[in-house]
Amino acid sequence: MVVLLASLAPVFIILFYIYFRDKYDKEPIGLLVKSVIAGMLVVIPVLFVGRILMGIMPPMGKIGDAAYHAFVVAGTTEEVFKFLILYLLVWKSPSFNEKFDGIVYAVFVSLGFAAVENVLYVMDGGLQTAIVRAITAVPAHALFGVTMGYYLGIAHMYDELRKTYLRKAILIPILLHGIYDFILMVEIDWLLILFVPYVIGLYVLGMKKIKVLSDTSIFKPPAEE
Repeated sequence: MVVLLASLAPVFIILFYIYFRDKYDKEPIGLLVKSVIAGMLVVIPVLFVGRILMGIMPPMGKIGDAAYHAFVVAGTTEEVFKFLILYLLVWKSPSFNEKFDGIVYAVFVSLGFAAVENVLYVMDGGLQTAIVRAITAVPAHALFGVTMGYYLGIAHMYDELRKTYLRKAILIPILLHGIYDFILMVEIDWLLILFVPYVIGLYVLGMKKIKVLSDTSIFKPPAEE
């Protein structure tokens, strides 16, 4: 039970933080719960597609294998499915009426996924794994969600930027996620030295995006009948 709580604690801490950073118009609890549950359920198709992609992976050597797994199997599969969930679940919701809402919903979906992933890793690795992932993997998933939600929120608010920012909402999280996993998977000592600065960079950029959208209140008017 202690290990289970340790695996879920960082997820709930970040969820509460993002919820309370939504200053102007809180999102409905029911839709937030659906976002978390959808993020949890998306683990199933991610695992299914991931196995297919691993099965068709050609031999590419140590670096190529790590890049394929990091950017294609993990980064692309996970972030594309998270994006699809967001688009299907909240894009047309009348509750999605602020730029910051993109961050809120994206983080809730991302951390639903991270909760399941973290429980699986921590139940296998124990309390030490829980501590390490609490300051690395779980916040990283949240920050990938922040990035996706940042661009998604802007795309939702400004029609003239929609296509460009929807592309960014998919591609930039894939890139950030892929780099994160590649550093760990390639197992090159000098590259591992960059892991901590990279995670710190994710924190800095993510918090900046949160601040930029959290400090502005621009509501999207409801569509005319």
